[in-house]
Amino acid sequence: MSPWGAGPDDGTYRNPVLDADWSDPDVVRVGDDFYLTASSFGRVPGLPLLHSRDLVNWTLAGHALERLEPAEEFAAPRHDRGVWAPSLRYHDDRFWIFWGDPDQGVFQVNAPGIRGPWTRPHLVKEGKGLIDPCPLWDEETGEAYLVHAWARSRAGVNNRLTGHRMRPDGTGLLDEGRVIVDGDRIPGWFTLEGPKLYRHDGWFWILAPAGGVETGWQGAFRARDFFGPYEGRVVLEQKDTDVNGPHQGGWVRTPSGEDWFLHFQQRGAYGRVVHLQPMRWSADGWPVLGEEGAPVAVHRRPALPPQPPAAPATDDDFPGGRFGRQWQWTANPQEGWVTRHSGDGLRPVCVRSAGAHDLRKLPNVLTQRLPGRPVAVEVDLVLHAGAPGARAGLAVLGDAYGWIGLQRGTDGQVHLVHRFAEAAAASERDAGHPRLAPDGRARLRVEAGAGARCRFLSDTGDGFRPSGQVFAATPWRWVGALLGLFAAAPAGRGDAGAADFTRFRITVL
Repeated sequence: MSPWGAGPDDGTYRNPVLDADWSDPDVVRVGDDFYLTASSFGRVPGLPLLHSRDLVNWTLAGHALERLEPAEEFAAPRHDRGVWAPSLRYHDDRFWIFWGDPDQGVFQVNAPGIRGPWTRPHLVKEGKGLIDPCPLWDEETGEAYLVHAWARSRAGVNNRLTGHRMRPDGTGLLDEGRVIVDGDRIPGWFTLEGPKLYRHDGWFWILAPAGGVETGWQGAFRARDFFGPYEGRVVLEQKDTDVNGPHQGGWVRTPSGEDWFLHFQQRGAYGRVVHLQPMRWSADGWPVLGEEGAPVAVHRRPALPPQPPAAPATDDDFPGGRFGRQWQWTANPQEGWVTRHSGDGLRPVCVRSAGAHDLRKLPNVLTQRLPGRPVAVEVDLVLHAGAPGARAGLAVLGDAYGWIGLQRGTDGQVHLVHRFAEAAAASERDAGHPRLAPDGRARLRVEAGAGARCRFLSDTGDGFRPSGQVFAATPWRWVGALLGLFAAAPAGRGDAGAADFTRFRITVL
């Protein structure tokens, strides 16, 4: 697929630079390289790590979190829990990522290089509703600090930022903390969250959004002392653009001294796509983002060495039976979900489960992000499973979902099936009429058009044929819709068999 942010060949870029659900981005520069991480919620591996040399073209370098802990909590899908709004920093020759798990507290991992090895998660502060943490190591004083927000759903409060002194080794906090910015005291402000903490020009700076992810704005606060008092102002808002609620992100400075800000925009089923804004400092010392505080759609590229077009990978031939780093499970994976073999193609086992009738409950769904532009998604499938009810397919997964694939019937035949489930439904319904797939194979296709409206098609040897009605993809509570591959079977005894997926492709329509 072509890079999302590639603009005309005239030295400009076009937003969004990452047109998919890279939620709650944060960014850091080390030397000539830029790195970005994002929320991963309950998907595994977590904490994606992206790399760029020009802030426009990004590739996926890996993940910092192999499994979610405690493991038993994430043995089943937890789509709106897990890793919320991480902060990425570089200090003492190490990369550091802090994040909030709203049900457990503030965690951190660190590593000597972006590709690891990363430490196991360390609980910095235990508690309910602690979210969006960001550390700061003050190079001038040697002091370390941490700021975080609150989730009302767990803590009963929000719209405030709490600050702590932190141990310089990042392992714990040195005080009980105090509120350093209270959004309830700012007229018109609500849902203040997502703080990013910096030191600049003798000030402590907090860049933090408010007003909700779909309707809000980006604020900036400054104080001479970490614990305040802070003064603040709005530095980025929608104005007359089509970028609703320009929300939380991170500031980064290039080697030549240019300042840039990466943030997200909530786009329904597409999730939280990432925009790049120019940033400058006004005469009175405040940051100015975008075009005088409004998001830009097209802008001059950063003054950085030209880079070849690049984007996070989507296509996969599954060489050697392994899947690429763009894929994530919907829960902590178990040994045996995928059969290793010497050829190409992914061979997932049809895992038996009482929840096989509802993909939202299955931990063994392999997912990647739904692109934010119209695309066609294709994959070839062969069903080897012999157990009645065993199935495998290609899904568009959200609070509601649809899938098309193959299922072994009680008659022993393999059938092409297309099913869907509404958001409030406890089980699936047929979306189209099942038909035989005589040799147990099919090419599956989803055409995701404008507004994430999805048309399902299949080819069982006589060309692509549409199935069922158009399905409007839906997000989860905090997560955009996902593309998924799965193999499953009803609960029971014995080996249910396996499936083969080959040649997964996404092409722009």
